Amino acid sequence: MRQLHQHYAQLVDTAMREAGFGDIRPGDAKVFPFVPPEGISAGDLAASVGVRKQTMGEAVEQLERSGYLERRPNPRDGRSRLIFLTHRGRAVQPVARAAGDRVEEEWAKLTSPEQIESLRAALLHLAQAIHRNNETPTT
Repeated sequence: MRQLHQHYAQLVDTAMREAGFGDIRPGDAKVFPFVPPEGISAGDLAASVGVRKQTMGEAVEQLERSGYLERRPNPRDGRSRLIFLTHRGRAVQPVARAAGDRVEEEWAKLTSPEQIESLRAALLHLAQAIHRNNETPTT
């Protein structure tokens, strides 16, 4: 699993650099799919990405300094701020998505489209089970 993740991340990172987004640290690239148009809190973003709040805070600061993210006041709670993609941040999404699609196409050539679809379904099932397990209150 780690090899697959490393291979995927490496190819996406290469595509990002080639598209002019070389200032995004490899670990920070995973933020972009989880920032909705209506914004998201840092805590919710950390939970969605699966990292600690401190780690997410560092990533958000770096991406904000680089012009990919911005923080704005939360209209529902004046004490907090929401994270939004900037124009530059939104430009990252199609590049990353296309790079991910190319990785999956490459993997399908090495195996088969059916095996990649089975892998995707199994991983989705696992992710949903983990999510349900994390929502279950412990006593």
